[in-house]
Amino acid sequence: MSSRVMSRVLFRAFVLACLVCAVPRAAFACPVCFGNSDAPMAIATNTGILFMLGVVGVVLSGFASFFIYLIRRANRLAADTAQADTRGFAPSEGSAQC
Repeated sequence: MSSRVMSRVLFRAFVLACLVCAVPRAAFACPVCFGNSDAPMAIATNTGILFMLGVVGVVLSGFASFFIYLIRRANRLAADTAQADTRGFAPSEGSAQC
């Protein structure tokens, strides 16, 4: 790149940085952070946040319970296999036996 193009790019970046810093802080605030905290918009925002947290909790509980089920099932199968081995019976799979 030539020095003229480079200086234009740097100037544009500087102007953009100044504009971003000049934006008022209220533009970055959410509806709950400014105004009346008992307003319907703030109450709706808080209710939405609690609902989304509840959905995440339900999904994570479902995953945890599924993995607990798998662990218990594997332990039960291991116990049944060990018990069959102590009786002298080998567990067989399928219908064909040699």
